[in-house]
Formats: sequence, structure tokens, C-alpha cells
Amino acid sequence: MDIELTRFKVKEGKSDCVDQWLRFLNDNMNDVLVTLEGEKMYVETKFREHINGEEYLYWYSVQGLGGQEVQDSNHWIDKKHIEYWEECIDETFNLLI
Repeated sequence: MDIELTRFKVKEGKSDCVDQWLRFLNDNMNDVLVTLEGEKMYVETKFREHINGEEYLYWYSVQGLGGQEVQDSNHWIDKKHIEYWEECIDETFNLLI
């Protein structure tokens, strides 16, 4: 079992895109749940925070071993999720809590 809490910095000016991303995931929850099952993702929760003018997203997850990586998925929901990720997340900043 893998349990993580990770903080990611949102790229400047992408707050509205994050709104769209989170709305997209909520609006398509049935497909999200299908992909989470393949990932053996038992819990995945996102939190949002603003600190000193910077925006961050936190991912808390509880995942079983041997699940499919989201990057390896061919499911349309995962492909769109990765598009949002690439547009919104500053990959130069990563802090595992």
C-alpha cells in the first residue's frame, strides 16, 4: 500500500484552468472511477490552497501495489486529465509532504 500527500504549484495565471479541470473531473466521475479502479487507487483527494499569492494543489492518495500508472492509460479521461496537468502544474516545484 502506498500513502502519499503531495503538494504541486499551479502555474501563474492558470487558476481558471484549474477550476475547469476540477469541474471536468467531477462532471465525469463515472469514468474517473473506472480509471481509479485500474490504478488500484482506493482514495484520491485533491485540496487547493493559496499562500502569499501562490496557488497549490495537494493530492492525498491511498493506492494498492501493482496498479496501472495514469500515464500508461489509454482511457480518454486520463488523457484529458494529463492535458490539464501539463497546462496547469509547475513541474519544477514538487514537495512530498
